[in-house]
Amino acid sequence: MADNPLRGHVPLSIGIIMDGNRRLARRFNLKPWKGHEMGVKKLEEVLDWCSEFGIKYVTVYAFSTENFNRPRREFKMIMKLFKEEFLKIANNLKHKAHLYKVRVRGIGRREMLPDDVREAMEKAEEATKSYKDYFLNLAIAYGGQQEITDACRKVAEMVKKGRLKPDDINEKIFSHFLYLNGTPSPDLIIRTGGEHRLSNFLLWHSAYSELAFVDEMWPEFSKETFVSVLKDFQRRQRRFGR
Repeated sequence: MADNPLRGHVPLSIGIIMDGNRRLARRFNLKPWKGHEMGVKKLEEVLDWCSEFGIKYVTVYAFSTENFNRPRREFKMIMKLFKEEFLKIANNLKHKAHLYKVRVRGIGRREMLPDDVREAMEKAEEATKSYKDYFLNLAIAYGGQQEITDACRKVAEMVKKGRLKPDDINEKIFSHFLYLNGTPSPDLIIRTGGEHRLSNFLLWHSAYSELAFVDEMWPEFSKETFVSVLKDFQRRQRRFGR
């Protein structure tokens, strides 16, 4: 392995908004799902880099609740891609998820997904549930506002059943009802594709996240750019309101 180009602290947990797959496909006159196929390969590369630099938790924005309005053909191809990738994780012990001991978890309103995709996701989760070296959260059928709404509903049910008192509810208690429970909030959120917004990603968890926006489309995202973003993160002073 080459010398680590980073010195000093790296983020424990990062979030990535993988934007630009469709636009890159359009640039090369390809079908939209070809861009998503390239995006999957890029994610595998980025996981290599995260392992190299010791970034333990990665949460990626793979498919939002708003993305369900995609054209029918594109939607079906994306779902097919998800299913295939989950089954590879579940069935292929040479997959990088097993090589790096990555626990894979899907977060979001999984009931919105086709049954076969949800079942494949659950198989991937089961196959990696004992791993503790690295953690990959795939936000699929995910929305930050929806995550908070669903958590509120769960809290209300607990109060209704008398298992939780309203006066006991605080930020720490509330966070246990979120999809991302058990994963540290991201120190850094990276968005590719040139847009400068969170687009409903990790709204609760990003309260003190550092943000980085890069112009490269997700399949173009380079290791050089990734290292540059991490070096910039190291230069920032995180005060957390102090």
